[in-house]
Amino acid sequence: MFALFERQIVDYHKTDSVDAPIQNPYAEGTFEHLLWEKSYIDTVQWHLEDLVRPEDVDPVEALRLKRWIDRSNQRRTDTVERIDDHYMQAFASVAVRPDAKINTETPAWAIDRLSILALKIYHFGIEAARKDVSEEQHERCAKKLNTLLEQKADLMEAIDDLLAELAAGTKKMKLYRQMKMYNDPMLNPMLYNKK
Repeated sequence: MFALFERQIVDYHKTDSVDAPIQNPYAEGTFEHLLWEKSYIDTVQWHLEDLVRPEDVDPVEALRLKRWIDRSNQRRTDTVERIDDHYMQAFASVAVRPDAKINTETPAWAIDRLSILALKIYHFGIEAARKDVSEEQHERCAKKLNTLLEQKADLMEAIDDLLAELAAGTKKMKLYRQMKMYNDPMLNPMLYNKK
């Protein structure tokens, strides 16, 4: 899974453009296609956040980027929920033990964190390799990169453990859909009061 995220990030950076069309190499309907899509959404959003950061960004452009980020957040949430749907289906026939506990997060939300972590590792790798910074900055980035790599190992182990426990019925999976209000014209007062 992590290798798929790494590949997508490297592929994105061949053009390094938020406007480049998605070129998902996996067949539509496969789990890999879904994971690639998730990673792509995260990668584009990472760079949209960069584009909106400069103090001198044109206000009209900043608003356009903010709207794009909002749509991206919704796509991200929808995609995470589709990943959880995959796991709900995969574990549907498992006999859940009566003493099974619920995890603090679903597999897909843990995978969401892994996808973001892949982006952090990629970008800190670049920063740690820069030659045009002070030794202190280089060491600071290298230290953070090492921490991220440790976090990657821990998170991958935790995801593997969770999936194994779900498969064994010692953990149970329950889905609560994200109830986002900010994009919903029926639930956000700033949107429904304008009618």
